[in-house]
Amino acid sequence: MPSNLFNRRSVLTTAISGLGLAALPFPVFALSETGARALVGSVVRDINKVIASGKSESAMIRDFEKIFIRYADVPIMAQYALGVDGRRASKSQMRAFTKAFQGYISRKYGKRFREFIGGGIEVKSTRKIRAGYEVKSIATLQGQAPFEVTFLVSDKSGKDKFFNMFIEGVNLLLTERTEIGAMLDHRKGNIDTLITDLKKLS
Repeated sequence: MPSNLFNRRSVLTTAISGLGLAALPFPVFALSETGARALVGSVVRDINKVIASGKSESAMIRDFEKIFIRYADVPIMAQYALGVDGRRASKSQMRAFTKAFQGYISRKYGKRFREFIGGGIEVKSTRKIRAGYEVKSIATLQGQAPFEVTFLVSDKSGKDKFFNMFIEGVNLLLTERTEIGAMLDHRKGNIDTLITDLKKLS
């Protein structure tokens, strides 16, 4: 069921970059354009470092999880991914789901980033949006045309963090919300079973 967002031939062709933003009511605090760009610059630097490390896939995925924890607003992303079902989750369930979601995302997209070996990501532009800042970058893979990867950055957590990514216009967080919702439906709404299974998925 997981989508290969890095495969140009299989991604959704409809640009949905405007969807999902209104559902994330992030106020803008002291976040600046310079801060947003610096954050994504650090993300890109660390991702490129892992890509060039020559480590095994499992070691690279562990490194990607560290990057995700450090730079992403994981609780907000997990809350959005679980959707309305998060309202009936207990605090302990939300903590467990957030942890499982964190590992799931790191495994799923960490494997995709392996395709960047020999390529990389470069930050190109920044602009202010209602939710914070949008930072666009260009990704290159060997043997493929460059494509756009966009980060959305806010400081709602108290620190500058990215809370979503768009890959060629495809909304990562909205995609995961749809997929996790389908997983939960398949498990008849049992959040605990979803958490257990999510720990094994990639």
